[in-house]
Amino acid sequence: MSEEERAAMSRREVLAAGMAAAGAASAAEALAQQAEGQPLLGDPALPEVPGQRMRWAIVGLGTFAVGQVIPGFADARHSRMTAFVSGNPEKARDLGARYGVSRFYDYENFDDIAQDDEIDCVYIVLPVGLHAEYTIRALEAGKHVLCEKPMCNTVEEAEAMVAAAEAANRQLGVAYRVHFEPNNLDAQRRIAAGELGTMRFISADHGFSADPNWPPHKWRLEKLLAGGGSMFDIGIYGMNTSLMMLPGDRVVSVSGTYSTPAGDDRFTEVEGAIEYRLRMASGISIQGSSSYCYSPYVSRQRYFGSTGSIEMRPATTYYDNSIELEAGGAPRTFRAGNPISQFSAQLDGFSQAARTNTPHRTPGAMGLRDMRLIEALYASADQGGAVVEVDIPV
Repeated sequence: MSEEERAAMSRREVLAAGMAAAGAASAAEALAQQAEGQPLLGDPALPEVPGQRMRWAIVGLGTFAVGQVIPGFADARHSRMTAFVSGNPEKARDLGARYGVSRFYDYENFDDIAQDDEIDCVYIVLPVGLHAEYTIRALEAGKHVLCEKPMCNTVEEAEAMVAAAEAANRQLGVAYRVHFEPNNLDAQRRIAAGELGTMRFISADHGFSADPNWPPHKWRLEKLLAGGGSMFDIGIYGMNTSLMMLPGDRVVSVSGTYSTPAGDDRFTEVEGAIEYRLRMASGISIQGSSSYCYSPYVSRQRYFGSTGSIEMRPATTYYDNSIELEAGGAPRTFRAGNPISQFSAQLDGFSQAARTNTPHRTPGAMGLRDMRLIEALYASADQGGAVVEVDIPV
């Protein structure tokens, strides 16, 4: 290669390098411009800062509380945990270390929460037989209370809980989480919008096979703690969710029959299964079954209208709910949202109700309504399925 050719190549390399450098500088300048701060536009829905969120005490650290309720705070925007109440101090402190909770109570010093300004709301996650006592004590301590379903053992207990909330001027909610679950809310919206035409009939089947050797099932088979059998525990989902779809209607009669297997020693204190029917003032019937004898686990809601239908199977679970819609075309199965969001949505819904001291979406009055219906169903079943007339607004 001649000297002249080498010189030309060197000039080309310099030019290329210069162009690359210029390009890099231009890119850097562009990146710098992109990285400049921008003003906060619009009115974004931001989570509250931790110090402004409503503060919660969790009462009872069993399987459901640890597996579903406590994780729900991770996605909550208006709620945070500040205290645990448990009869197992070691477990409470272990969980406290994991989740940043440093205030601990047991069932002996529970009433001391009245002096704790770091607790606004109390979530009762105890066996049913303890709901009324600890709900009333928490209300008397000046706290708002969200109580797990079913509300309690009897109508009289439910009435006392509602009266305690009124006397304390605090909010009482029942944890009917399905009212915050996106797929059930989608079904509710479609029914209200008339996508199924006029509602004609609802069926609901919920159950599983109870294992008396597993602690979370064992207490459900004991009358004192569980209040009743499967209708208290899982059948209530079907009944409450069905009524959720019929706002403004009234229950005018109920009937029920026990369908407990003969000779099954699991069911010496509570019924193993019950079949029921609710007749509405609109003429619609809700027919359901609730069982501790089904296998595998079933959670199914079916809504039949004059022009279409919805089936949800599963319908009221923690993770897997979905919708099958058949209305004016081929059936379509889909999910309207992640079911797990129901836990954080329920917490935040109650936090906002407590902050403003306005009724929760699923108030104590709803829990009292359902207790009245369950007692009427048991009264019918005790009479071999006789129709019991009622007048209970939805």
